Amino acid sequence: GESGAGKTEAAKRLLEYIAATSSSSGGGATASRSPIHEKLLGSNPLLEAFGNAKTVRNDNSSRFGKYMTVELSPSGGIVGGRVTNYLLEKPRVLTPASGERSFHVFYYLLAGASDAERKALRLAPAGGYAMLQRSG
Repeated sequence: GESGAGKTEAAKRLLEYIAATSSSSGGGATASRSPIHEKLLGSNPLLEAFGNAKTVRNDNSSRFGKYMTVELSPSGGIVGGRVTNYLLEKPRVLTPASGERSFHVFYYLLAGASDAERKALRLAPAGGYAMLQRSG
């Protein structure tokens, strides 16, 4: 599909629907969510930070592919899952196109880390990285 068409958002909504209408005991939407539900739903923000970037067409464009398998019990409860991802555009890491940025994780880390964390991780301020200066 086209960039910005909503493929990632549709996949997130589908996963939320599956989680809301199932439970680890097969009890439906009224049952509490299991740790498996929470892990599957919670994986998206982390994957997006490492695999999404700003492009000229979309501020949160997926630059990776993700294949998610959700394992269901015979009664319909989520009992497991697996996420397989693969990077689609490795050149974007070091040489984003004009008006585009590298992966969000670089900016999140440098903007959110305290001085002590940056020192422990041996990170310079964002202005110290040529690859981030080439970003739009």
